Amino acid sequence: MNLAFQKYQGTGNDFVIIDNRELLWAPEVSHVSNICDRRFGVGADGLILIQDHTEYDFEMIYFNSDGSKSLCGNGSRCAIHFAKSLNIISSRAKFLTTDGVHEARIDSDQISFQLFDVNEMKKIGDDLFINTGSPHYIRFVQNVDQVNVFEQGRQIRNDPRFASDGTNVNFVEIMDQSTICVRTYERGVENETLSCGTGVTASAIAAQSKGLKSPIKIKTKGGNLEVSFKANDSIYQDIWLKGPAVPVFSGTVSV
Repeated sequence: MNLAFQKYQGTGNDFVIIDNRELLWAPEVSHVSNICDRRFGVGADGLILIQDHTEYDFEMIYFNSDGSKSLCGNGSRCAIHFAKSLNIISSRAKFLTTDGVHEARIDSDQISFQLFDVNEMKKIGDDLFINTGSPHYIRFVQNVDQVNVFEQGRQIRNDPRFASDGTNVNFVEIMDQSTICVRTYERGVENETLSCGTGVTASAIAAQSKGLKSPIKIKTKGGNLEVSFKANDSIYQDIWLKGPAVPVFSGTVSV
């Protein structure tokens, strides 16, 4: 079977997106990993299916490059852009994805994705752990460019404390009172990615504990994002991840 796809990137976090509204394809794990392979496939951090839904604008099914499922912030933003190109939505959307129903809005070239409230921030030594739909370990560092993200990230990701699914790992440098720089080791990709939407969101919330205030600007290797939220004691609400989503190329792939 040949499937049409669109390749997208959101601050360097890249995805293969497929219009599956006619339910022509039910992917197996091997299909996903083969398509996402950067040498033998299209190459991507994840694969996204867009499908019809009876109650919401659409359903987004997200797979990491290893075939596992999770919430993906940048993937959601790219899916919103793609849905608009299919005329499913216009400037606002309500859609179902891995962890439930989310809202999104489009303002010119900026796509904003709303995440669920965060009610808990765990302290682990000098580090923090926050779940923003996907689990994230946050470590503040002095010089994020000097961190061996692959080695340190992999070690924390596989720590027995986070069994059996593991955790994503973020290394965060505070640049000034409104800006942080973030590098992320992503589980499911099992490597550093150029950006991670749920990771920068968790990092921004963690930075609030260091005195930064919403909105917080985030620099990643793949580009710039912004996270805004309302903080009330240890509860974080009205959380929005904002940034670009860019179509790269389209094609067909054999599965």
